[in-house]
Amino acid sequence: MASEHPDTVKLGIVGFGIMGERLLRAALDHHGAPLRLSGVWDPSPEAATRLSAIAPTLPMLESAKAVIAGCDCLYVAAPPAAHLPLAGAALAAGRSVLLEKPLSHDTEAARAFVARAEAEGARAGVNFPMASSPAVAQLRAWMEAGAVGAPDSLSIEVAFAIWPRPWQHDAASWLSRRAEGGFTREVVSHFLFLTRRLLGPLTLESARATYPGEDRSETAVEARLTAGGIPVTLRGDVGTTDRDDTNAWTLRGPAGAIRLRDWSIAEREGPEGWATAPDAIPNERMRPMVLRGQMDKVIAMTRGEPHTLATLREALEVQEIVEAVLAAG
Repeated sequence: MASEHPDTVKLGIVGFGIMGERLLRAALDHHGAPLRLSGVWDPSPEAATRLSAIAPTLPMLESAKAVIAGCDCLYVAAPPAAHLPLAGAALAAGRSVLLEKPLSHDTEAARAFVARAEAEGARAGVNFPMASSPAVAQLRAWMEAGAVGAPDSLSIEVAFAIWPRPWQHDAASWLSRRAEGGFTREVVSHFLFLTRRLLGPLTLESARATYPGEDRSETAVEARLTAGGIPVTLRGDVGTTDRDDTNAWTLRGPAGAIRLRDWSIAEREGPEGWATAPDAIPNERMRPMVLRGQMDKVIAMTRGEPHTLATLREALEVQEIVEAVLAAG
């Protein structure tokens, strides 16, 4: 048996729900990369059963503490309330950290965590997959080629048949609740990150959120904001489409318009309407490619090399906007 390369990054995962499983599969499929899965922990017996079916030789460890002890980088894919405690424990142990978004359901705690992590030079990033998206790279290339000119407006639109989406059933206990869940945190945040990354700092001007009652998560949001001074309109609804979800990020300027549709389809507006990029593929096919790109960035981050994962500061700015929108209910 070949010995392990001394620079191999050992990746541990805490939280083996949908995102934990997706990242694990991406790591398993990342042949030739100096990356090895070192252990997983999730308190659910069902998670242990799924792990043994997917990766029979990978241990389900006895605790998050054991995962941290055995890894070089910890991927935190637990529900939001556990993000900062787990990340803090991993950083204190000298590990790097890849966090799921949001950083926390508590914005003040997130601000304090980010300030401390930045001051200490922590190796930490946030899993906004659009940082590795070929479709986003196409949008950037079009912008740099002058397809839009100086942007003068952006619209973000998301819609869902129901929330949580059917494939999120196992996480519905928190995704459907106002405290930690909702589509604004889970989906809109991705498009706010994209906006922040491509256009500049975000400032919220007005917002409105609609709730169905009790402690259920939002059913509609509307907001106006700016990104690098460019006007942005945001709208999200539940029950206005028969699809699991549909979305569009549309940037306009004097030279034309470009958009990202349904997560992975880059399009450019022309005389005959919207034209799809020649290499565009549906999200279910692009997602594994994107996550493998994220794995390359995790390796670089853990080694202290340059990378383009979402920073803690970017994630905090997104969270501040999201929580301000949700507070406008």
